[in-house]
Amino acid sequence: MPYVDRQNRICGFLDIEENENSGKFLRRYFILDTKEDNLVWYMDNPQNLPSGSPPVGSIKLTYISKVSDATKLRPKAEFCFVMNAGMRKYFLQANDQQDLVEWVNVLNKATKITVPKQADSLCHTDNALRHSENLGIRKQMSYRTEIVGGVPIITPTQKEERNESGETDKSYLKRSQSHLPYFATKYLPDNTVIKAGYCVKQGAVMKNWKRRYFQLDENSIGYFKSELDKEPLRIIPLKEVHKVQECKQR
Repeated sequence: MPYVDRQNRICGFLDIEENENSGKFLRRYFILDTKEDNLVWYMDNPQNLPSGSPPVGSIKLTYISKVSDATKLRPKAEFCFVMNAGMRKYFLQANDQQDLVEWVNVLNKATKITVPKQADSLCHTDNALRHSENLGIRKQMSYRTEIVGGVPIITPTQKEERNESGETDKSYLKRSQSHLPYFATKYLPDNTVIKAGYCVKQGAVMKNWKRRYFQLDENSIGYFKSELDKEPLRIIPLKEVHKVQECKQR
């Protein structure tokens, strides 16, 4: 059973499939350290190992998106559960059913994601409407807000209206579109792609890691759910990018 040590860390023995899809589970001693944002495992309790012995493996808690029962996925592995971390699934075996439930609960609690309230996701819409009123725009403008990949996406739903002479008010449309958030900008498929490929990204709101297909062109970088999608989940103009650097794991 998991227990709390003197450093307020959750510890205990579990069996883990260290080599993915090998079906071979090895006995390891796990330490869940929320202060260090780490889940590490050793060959044995570090107290029984030589001083300074390194862990066999470790995962940053921010990489873990979900922990759940996996007895149906691995019917031959008794009391099995799975951790989704980045692009990999880690399968583990508990000692019994109660041990399984307790480990799943403590891991999910440690990696819990706080979802913003609906009012927060709609704040961009309210700001856009206030901005329209301040400019003295004659027509009302409606928006649709959707959560895609953990990011609020705001798109206008207003249809073009004609003035008394029957002409479309193009100047108004151009002015109003220029004040839309940059992630609502339409993607231009004709742009020359400089580089494309899959990366794992961390969500701005949902801090889990997801695999996305990225495309870099002369003006922007956008990412898609997969390379088969025509519309990107988000576009970032290069003029909005101030700095790019390698981020090494702590």
